[in-house]
Amino acid sequence: MSHNTWIHRFARVTVVKPLVHTAVTPNQVTTARLLTGIAAAAALAIGPEWRNLGAAVFVLSVVLDRADGDLARLTGRTSASGHRYDMIADAVSNALVLIGLGIGLRDGGFGLLSVPMGLVAGVSVAAILWLVMRIEELKGPRAAELPSVAGFDIDDAVLLIPVFIWLGQAEGLLVAAFFIAPLVVLYFYAMYRKKLPPSKPQ
Repeated sequence: MSHNTWIHRFARVTVVKPLVHTAVTPNQVTTARLLTGIAAAAALAIGPEWRNLGAAVFVLSVVLDRADGDLARLTGRTSASGHRYDMIADAVSNALVLIGLGIGLRDGGFGLLSVPMGLVAGVSVAAILWLVMRIEELKGPRAAELPSVAGFDIDDAVLLIPVFIWLGQAEGLLVAAFFIAPLVVLYFYAMYRKKLPPSKPQ
């Protein structure tokens, strides 16, 4: 993930700079990201009446996700453990939001089928981030980074979640996530396999 996308720039101005000279730590920002991600998922799981609020809370969660790393870099508090915590918080938050969306759509057109659809999408997102962590363990930080385009990177796709919800296309979002997220898992798994050291001949 790039460190200078439009969302990073927004987070830098609204969250990071006000916190640089305070006692707030990057890990505390990561914790806030995780808690807001869980809150967003819970709101989405309740149903339609909480869906727009859940989407708004998730936007806040994504901004906080971009802020924690920037705060660490600007204050000289980067660490391997902090980066790992950030990745775990991302995996949990993004996965739970899709799972919560599936639960919240249980009374929609797909009925209870929306619940396993959300589960598949959520677990797939968590698997993607797990594979990114494995690749970084093999080849170093940012080894799984994909190029950004016009100030956006692949990780920014999570912002399509609130956009689709606000446009009244929550079920279309669920279908897209159900089919696309597993395909992205396969892509990162192939990348992971390429990074593995060659096996020694017997």
